[in-house]
Amino acid sequence: MKNRTGLQMSPVQSKEMLETVEGIEGLPNPPEGTGTAMAEMRLEYINEADPLGTVPAPASAKGMVKTGAKMLTGNRPQVFMDKLAERCAFERGGTRLYDGLLTKFRARHDGGTAKPRKGNATEAISQTRLVEIRDQEMQHFQLLADCIEQMGGDPTAQTPSADTVGVQTMGLIQTISDPRTTLTQSLHAALAAELIDVAGWELLAELADGMGQKEMAKRFREALQHENEHLRSIRSWYESSVLQESGSAARAKA
Repeated sequence: MKNRTGLQMSPVQSKEMLETVEGIEGLPNPPEGTGTAMAEMRLEYINEADPLGTVPAPASAKGMVKTGAKMLTGNRPQVFMDKLAERCAFERGGTRLYDGLLTKFRARHDGGTAKPRKGNATEAISQTRLVEIRDQEMQHFQLLADCIEQMGGDPTAQTPSADTVGVQTMGLIQTISDPRTTLTQSLHAALAAELIDVAGWELLAELADGMGQKEMAKRFREALQHENEHLRSIRSWYESSVLQESGSAARAKA
């Protein structure tokens, strides 16, 4: 399949097209300016928009008591609950992401390593390691669901930050699920997810410390260690794959 995008692929026809457009009577000219009018309209929409959502009240009386006590000390447990729900949603999405990556790997592999294909030069990607990462993502989701319940919340409730990451991860999952994308392109999506994940766990551990949840903070840092290991694996596979596709890896070995 040839890529025929870009005006330079057909300079004669592109010139004719532009001349035709310019010659149509009554066709409005593009608006002039710096985009100020568009920015002002967007600002108006932003000012009039409702919030994305709210953090639900604790689902239990015990949770309400804990929340009230924390607020008396000046803390805002709603923020902590929102971020717990955010990571919970992200880890749930991460599990689906690695389910898709495993499917993409199995479609390309032979005998335990990825089968090199045009536009998909990958090797030494371990299916066992992919399964391990996927399972740890699920364990992290279960950990967060337990912590939300421990705080008196409902892990199935949708908070503003959980809603936001759901939209964000949708594009990453769609990239991996697309049958046209290569394993290398799918690894790039996984790399983006892991970079976000590491930053999210770092912040969540700090929030837990600030809320006096020392045991949670300890468990979150254990999860962070897993995520850093995930990041190293995915980064290594992705970089090796791109270098191999470019021929740089072969020249380096020579």
